[in-house]
This record gives sequence, structure tokens and C-alpha cells, in this order.
Amino acid sequence: MRTLREDDIPLLEEILVATGAFTDDEVKIAIELLETVLSDPHQQDYQVTVAEIGDRIAGYVLFGPVPLTEGNYDLYWIAVDPANQGGGIGRQLMRHVEDQVRKRGARLLCLETSSQGGYLRTRKFYEQAGYVEESCLRDFYKPGDDRLTYVKRF
Repeated sequence: MRTLREDDIPLLEEILVATGAFTDDEVKIAIELLETVLSDPHQQDYQVTVAEIGDRIAGYVLFGPVPLTEGNYDLYWIAVDPANQGGGIGRQLMRHVEDQVRKRGARLLCLETSSQGGYLRTRKFYEQAGYVEESCLRDFYKPGDDRLTYVKRF
């Protein structure tokens, strides 16, 4: 596990696309957030951790505190190279985030995902990691595509 570097951006973009889980617009936003982290090292909104196996990037996670709340954090992005999925990298990234936010006094770690069938594996991953579906906003992303919020309480 290490911090984000400038030369990571193209490789992380490849991973985001390769997962097949994100639309082009979602990938664009994910990259913009990574660039924000790199361009403003003093910002406090987002933290990125990159996972490596050997000298190859295996995945990353982006998380941060929720403004105007006490002890609430959001996990904004997590992506693992499909070649490494199922090998524990995602679980390691999740544990890393949980450890980091606990050290900062977190009460809640929240994440959002889609209700679409293509996200079933993602939702199972969150549930196996101890996250509980806390809310559902029907038709949030588009008709028939609900926003599901998962939470882990500390």
C-alpha cells in the first residue's frame, strides 16, 4: 500500500475501464478526483491509497471525511485490476480504509452503489466485508436504477 503518484493515473484509468463496472463518465470523474489529490496536496477531502503486487498496480481506493458531519467518512471509489480480483486486494484496501478512518475517530463509513444487476458482485463484496444496506433511493441514477447506501458502523 502506498500513496498516489502522478504516473499512476494512466494505469488506474486502465483498471477502471478494464473492470467494466464504470461508465465513461464515471471513469472521467474518478480520474478528475485523482488529479485533484495530486494537484492540491493540502486538500483534506480525499485520500488515495494504491495497492501494488510487486511493482504492478493492483488497485486503489479513494475515501474522505464527509463535510459538516462528526465522524462520518465516505468511500468514493474502489477498483481492483480484473487480473487481481478474487485475490484479496479489495479486502486489503477496505481494511486499510477502515483502519485509517478508525484512527481519525470514525463512527460511520458509507459507500454508494447502483441497484443494477451488473453491480451484484460489488454489493456481495460489500456485504461480505460487513457493510449493511442502510438506504435505497429509488430511481436515483435513472428510472429503474436505485442508489443503495451501505454503511459500516464503528
